[in-house]
Amino acid sequence: MEFLNWQMILEILILWFIIYSIILFFYGTRAIQVLRGIVLIMFAFFVFQKLNLQVVDWIFTKLFAISVIAILIIFHPEIRHGLARLGQQHLFGATLRDEDVDSMLDQVMTACENLARNKYGALIALEIKDPLANYVEKGITIDGKISAELIESIFTPKSILHDGGIIIQHGKISAAGCIFPLSESSNLNRIFGTRHRAAIGLSEETDAIIIVVSEERNDISLVYNGKMHKDLSRESIFTLVKEILKQKYAQD
Repeated sequence: MEFLNWQMILEILILWFIIYSIILFFYGTRAIQVLRGIVLIMFAFFVFQKLNLQVVDWIFTKLFAISVIAILIIFHPEIRHGLARLGQQHLFGATLRDEDVDSMLDQVMTACENLARNKYGALIALEIKDPLANYVEKGITIDGKISAELIESIFTPKSILHDGGIIIQHGKISAAGCIFPLSESSNLNRIFGTRHRAAIGLSEETDAIIIVVSEERNDISLVYNGKMHKDLSRESIFTLVKEILKQKYAQD
């Protein structure tokens, strides 16, 4: 009996680890919603087996098999994308050197300062740990080196991509023209437009750092964890980003 209890606990732990790993694998893609449904079906399947409800058990067995096949067929692009990401570090990996962060921020801030000077708006999201793959999918793939020139060209008013945001991940500009969720917070001042609401909205759902350039006020703001730090200098943003990263990875 003790052996059976130990065996049952081991099986539960193994299943929990497998399910958790699969959820992490798909997190940030549209497949996650379907995957959650499959997890619920699996849970119901085990409950019905334990209760010995044979007819319902048979139905859920067939439904589970069809669901697995369906997710493999319908979401094969997400699966391929997830496999390609395996082994890759996020932009701000725990081993990333300070000089690498400085180099990236230097290019981003040079672009932001030039855009602000010319009264052009910008919206830049820096992925930390929470994957932004779901938002990358909705944008236009860039997969380009982080450079001030590329960022400025994207947010020039004549560019077809200037209305959306860009996402920086894995040391590159992954996509542009990305649409972020708008915050519905009633505390946000009415003087802030769609870009600032999108920045706060994304920061409420992920741990991304978002930098916003206002074309009306010609200032640069940083948004993180639902909070906006307004009208910052280059030095202030460098300091704030490093403080956020230090706190974030101190939790590991």
